[in-house]
Amino acid sequence: MKRDLLAALLFALALGLAGCAATGGAPVEPVVAPSWQAPLPHDGDVAELRRWWTQFDDPLLGRLVDAADTASPTIASAAARIEDARARGAAAGAALLPSLGATANAGRARQDVSIPAITSAGIGLQASWEIDVFGRNRAARDAAEARVEGAGATWHDARVIVAAETANQYLALRACESLLEEARLDAESRAETARLTELSMQSGFESRASAALTRASAAQGRVLVKQQGEQCDQTVKALVALTAIAEPDLRAQLAATTGRLPQPAAIAVPSVPAAALAQRPDVFARARDVVAASADIGAAEADRWPRITLAGSVGAARFDSSFGSFSGTTWSIGPVGVSLPVFDAGARRANVVAARARYDEATIAYAASLRNAIREVENALIALQGTADRNADARSAAENFELSYRATEARYRSGFGTLFELEDARRSALAAQITLINLHRERVAAWIALYRALGGAWSELADAQTAASSRPASP
Repeated sequence: MKRDLLAALLFALALGLAGCAATGGAPVEPVVAPSWQAPLPHDGDVAELRRWWTQFDDPLLGRLVDAADTASPTIASAAARIEDARARGAAAGAALLPSLGATANAGRARQDVSIPAITSAGIGLQASWEIDVFGRNRAARDAAEARVEGAGATWHDARVIVAAETANQYLALRACESLLEEARLDAESRAETARLTELSMQSGFESRASAALTRASAAQGRVLVKQQGEQCDQTVKALVALTAIAEPDLRAQLAATTGRLPQPAAIAVPSVPAAALAQRPDVFARARDVVAASADIGAAEADRWPRITLAGSVGAARFDSSFGSFSGTTWSIGPVGVSLPVFDAGARRANVVAARARYDEATIAYAASLRNAIREVENALIALQGTADRNADARSAAENFELSYRATEARYRSGFGTLFELEDARRSALAAQITLINLHRERVAAWIALYRALGGAWSELADAQTAASSRPASP
């Protein structure tokens, strides 16, 4: 009777303390500036980030982004990490519930020569439950849930990175093709100048030195064409690796709009940085790391306190012998077990210290991710404004250098200009055209950087289960 009373008291004590749990620290939000220090873009139509790729004036870009999303091993790995985190979360949640096992046995034995043989058989259920008095298992479950949410955000961040990388490679290819076309036109002009100069030399109107100079200029023009063509081929190879599209098929698709740089729609940027940072999956993932590390502190603290377990069983048994048959049910409640750590040479205390250190590390990483996110958005905004400010002057320079070159070429062919003047005008015109193409590429790249800096339309409502179920296959 006294033993039953003691077991009941221990059980009541366990239930009464079940709501108590150790908790770790809470993430501290770093101060975010109240406004951007760089001007916001206003040109173009405002578009949602989620539909942004489809609003380029080049449909092929959207198809390449989709292909890269499907083929990327980085995204597939991130999806696998979601599944791993979900499985760990399920295991952590299961520790809060009782475990149940089934048993079955059968046997025949004769323990004494004076006793007939006995046949026995039985089945039963055994249950055990660790009563989470100090919150160790709840803290482990909370940490696992935070890591599932962080893994889902990391998966989307991988998709944003791959999309931006694909777009930048496509942009580089189109800019390369445009530069290649300029190089071909320049090489044709150099070749024509060399031909005419050679004829003039044969007629005695030009010196051999001038003819040699034009031949050297024509050869240099051909070198520039080949060099630029090599760069374009390398960029195509990079796109093949990103999208897993066969190179002949990719080149066939690229041939439709050779040398034309894509034009994006504008992006609406919230005037308050905090609103923009809410769209960053990497920032959210670092915040969930802080939450998980905080829960780990609670689990480590609770591990220093006693553990209380409750066991029980129920079963049915049957015994047969020459004396007769007996059958019935068996059951037990208990024992209520208490495991109290007495001496571990400081291992549990060290685990708490390590958990707090990981929490500090996660908090520092979270603050750094916020600062980095603000910097990336500000840099993209500065690049957009800078390219807009330089565009008019760069276009004017290209147009006027081209006019100057055409006029100098006409004077040279009429015999009133020198070859050195013509080559100088040619170099200036070519450099101005290259500057204009690179400026156009830089501006589109700034829009892509802004898309990436704003998180690619991610929100905290993104479903990690959808991410796992739509896991891309590795190429």
